[in-house]
Amino acid sequence: MIGRVRRNPSTVVVLAGQPSEQVLAALGRSLNVVLVRPESPPGGPKGAGDGGVGVAAAAETLRRAAGISASYVVVTADPLRGVAEAWQAMWAITGEAHGSDEFELRAAEAMASWQAKQFELPDYYLVLAKEASPSEPEGTRADFHLGPLRAVRPNRVSAATGASPEVQADALLSELGSLRHGPWWPSLAEIFAAARRFYPGSLAESPASGQASLLS
Repeated sequence: MIGRVRRNPSTVVVLAGQPSEQVLAALGRSLNVVLVRPESPPGGPKGAGDGGVGVAAAAETLRRAAGISASYVVVTADPLRGVAEAWQAMWAITGEAHGSDEFELRAAEAMASWQAKQFELPDYYLVLAKEASPSEPEGTRADFHLGPLRAVRPNRVSAATGASPEVQADALLSELGSLRHGPWWPSLAEIFAAARRFYPGSLAESPASGQASLLS
């Protein structure tokens, strides 16, 4: 089953990871990019909790982004963030799955919102990834976006990294300019089913790992 396709005049990209204000400011200065951030809570500072907003706030941010005409509309709120964090927590420390109740709760929450047509998945996910350490082989990191999500649609998830905000911003802009076409997203049910079967390291061990390696 194929997920519902967006029909908008722009390329909408959700920026996942933990970009700094410097990185976001650099992206926003690009002539080809419109940066869309969640509305600040009453009395809160501008941009407070961009990435940490819930499904409803992220869905509202995506709806605002859908009405913008630009080469790239980069959204800093992700409706799958709670799912991603819960999935990654299952693999914390031991590298073995445990504590799946929170993942199932967040998956059900996102599924209910998606089925109610409160949001559609973006055209792409762009992940600001942490630089790999020598003790963490490529392909073994417990990252929902670069693991199961990228595995189901390699061309729909891209990643960039860098040691400084300037390098990170340049890397993200470079990735935006080289996004590849590919099949549309499957349904959220299929994505979550794939996440339940996926384990960190499976990409590195797969014969097709070159097509979906973490930072290729």
